[in-house]
Amino acid sequence: MDETVAEYIRRTVLKIPRDEIKTMLQKWGFLSEAQLQNLNFHQIKDNISQEVVQLCEENSADIKQAALLDIIYNYIYQDKRIWSVYQMKKSGEELEYFDITDFKKKFKRRIRSTLKNVTITFKEYEDNAIWIRVAWGTPHKKPNQYKPSYVVYHSQTPYVFISASVLKSNMPLLCQALIVASNYHDIREMELRSHSLNSLKDIVFKRYSQNFQTYTAKPLQGGNIESQNADRRIVQENRSEKERIYRLNQEAFGSGPQPKLEFAQYRLETMFKSDPKMDVLDKKEPFRCLVKFSSPHLLESLKSLAPAGMADAPLSPLLTCIPHKARNYFKIREKKGSFPESFVSP
Repeated sequence: MDETVAEYIRRTVLKIPRDEIKTMLQKWGFLSEAQLQNLNFHQIKDNISQEVVQLCEENSADIKQAALLDIIYNYIYQDKRIWSVYQMKKSGEELEYFDITDFKKKFKRRIRSTLKNVTITFKEYEDNAIWIRVAWGTPHKKPNQYKPSYVVYHSQTPYVFISASVLKSNMPLLCQALIVASNYHDIREMELRSHSLNSLKDIVFKRYSQNFQTYTAKPLQGGNIESQNADRRIVQENRSEKERIYRLNQEAFGSGPQPKLEFAQYRLETMFKSDPKMDVLDKKEPFRCLVKFSSPHLLESLKSLAPAGMADAPLSPLLTCIPHKARNYFKIREKKGSFPESFVSP
């Protein structure tokens, strides 16, 4: 077994929590049950990793087997990576039968026609998700196994989730391989990013919905409205305002937890409106800007603005449209501005 393969397997094992090493090795399936039974999983992780490497040497492990173990690790700990959403488009509406073997063949052929030094590994999961790991090299260097790109593609959908390596120069080639292999004609980044891959899937697959429910007023805790010294009118107005904010917030965001989105952006194009007598603008040209939102939990942060008194209710559609308009690149129209139908990264 190559030394670089042995070292990569050792480092991958070291990343796994000790209590989960055996389970993950079983999912890997490269070591026999007898070999796993002989492993001492109660010793320090460094010793466990060394013993795993020795067993892999006995089985003549190669880089593809090592890459498969890495895919399994990243599938289980997918929140450790930052994921971006890409949407592909067809020229027509025709549906084609998806052949996974043909997909893999076309994907490999397209990348290797441009770059020979590359490691490509696939793993299929039960939710029709194809996980692709690509370790990039250069014309004169072997692939860097420690900075791979990860792609999650759900067959029969136009959506691709990518966690790219620092080598962004390889992104065009990766995108070309995806559209060729999946028989699409175009691909664009949707500018939705998060550590939570499942939350991004909830948004683009519309598994996340904001339920519009009939609001039933509930008594609010705090404040003794029976007190003779209380101003009943003010108390009633405050309670009504809180109930109004609560109702509007429920209509905008729903009652359930929000998908964990960390980044969103789109381009805004709007016209200035001013008194013609002031003649502020010589030319009636639209004002364009790039709007960015980022937070450890963006949608929950937006949801908390009105109840916290930091924004008026209802919130502007600029803030509440993000999960609804994700599938259409935020195509919305307002009286004072519009959003372009396609988004181009800055």
